Amino acid sequence: MGQEYLNVKFKETGHSNMYFPQFIPYSFIEKEASHVEGFSPELALVTIGGGKELEEKLVVRPTSETIVNHMFTQWIQSYRELPLMINQWANVMRWEMRTKPFIRTLEFLWQEGHTAHATPEEAEKEALQMIDVYTKFAYEQAAIPVIAGRKSKAETFAGAACTYTIEAMMGDRKALQAGTSYNLGQYFSRAFGTQFSDENGQRQYVWQTSWAVSTRFVGGIIMTHGDDTGLMLPPRLAPIQVVIVPIWKKADERTGVLNAAISVEKLLKTAGIKVKLDESEQRTPGWKFNFWEMKGVPLRIEIGPRDVATGSVVVSRRDIPGKPGKDFAVSMEHSALEAHVKSRLEDVQASLLQRATSFRDSNIVDASSYEELKRAISQGKWARGPWSASDAKELKVKEESGATIRCFPFDQPQGWKTCFMTGNPADEVAIFAKSY
Repeated sequence: MGQEYLNVKFKETGHSNMYFPQFIPYSFIEKEASHVEGFSPELALVTIGGGKELEEKLVVRPTSETIVNHMFTQWIQSYRELPLMINQWANVMRWEMRTKPFIRTLEFLWQEGHTAHATPEEAEKEALQMIDVYTKFAYEQAAIPVIAGRKSKAETFAGAACTYTIEAMMGDRKALQAGTSYNLGQYFSRAFGTQFSDENGQRQYVWQTSWAVSTRFVGGIIMTHGDDTGLMLPPRLAPIQVVIVPIWKKADERTGVLNAAISVEKLLKTAGIKVKLDESEQRTPGWKFNFWEMKGVPLRIEIGPRDVATGSVVVSRRDIPGKPGKDFAVSMEHSALEAHVKSRLEDVQASLLQRATSFRDSNIVDASSYEELKRAISQGKWARGPWSASDAKELKVKEESGATIRCFPFDQPQGWKTCFMTGNPADEVAIFAKSY
């Protein structure tokens, strides 16, 4: 679902889908010095092909800036070919020592966008536009109230001039970097000789961006909304939005109940709702309730003999347990039922975002001294405070508290600020947190 939404957004913003090779010659990775240094420890290498030792080792794609640039260099001759804006949906490989499902895995799926521009202003605008696409996706589809901002120099991607990020607070209050957009400047174009002739016939290096979200985002959805019962999926991304559970005790009730359930299923399908009728007879209704709750299905419709007799159903919300989350005697009449289900799905979507936002805001502490920051972090919270100190001081915070700068949020408080670490004037507040 998220893939469909993002694919449309990428096309709306002028990008074309392409696919690049998974095996990248090792010499490509070496071309950009900080890139090879940043990725070296997590590379997987192919050294044998068809039973023969390879002349040059191949890297299993950790990210595609290098191979994309290799092609861009051949495709781009003149300013008329710019901007060149592509995206690929692919798998990538990073040799992780300590894996965690969805969050850090050896192999993961993602989309990666790559663009080349004639001016630094265009590249910057593109990098910001794409982090905005991710932010909207997080809020409107995943119901995750991310904080968008710029990474500190110490946390910037190997080979980027500037990194933009969306940071999400998980249920355990750790931060998850859920999506990133990089202004690459001319780092890669200089390394690969990616040039164009400008309007005056002068040779110039292109200005580039790259941006990605991955299956890590799935982990973010699980850990933002999940509870002790299991998953809780936002309706706009849920593969099943409504599950119908028919309930009968006596054999002569079965046909009536099943027919009603089938007609409700048909009605909702026609209305464009993703619906599943669980008519399996090996399991009890109670078992099915628990099972589909665990799977995070936003709404459940229960239909028993009494409901069939009164022409109504019971609708239960996944996000509100017990009686308070149930609507009894909801009419089976087509337009009434369709309207009720659609409005309830919107309610669940809104309630998940609202709940996650309250949780986030109640766990961010404004710190005006280093002591306050350390106290907030030791309580598992995020700390927000004015910062203009050095990279070395940032490392000291990490060593002493375990927290890193997650970002300098785009949304900044007005007024005069003093760095809580040095007492010097500060232009911006930063958010510090422990992270995945």
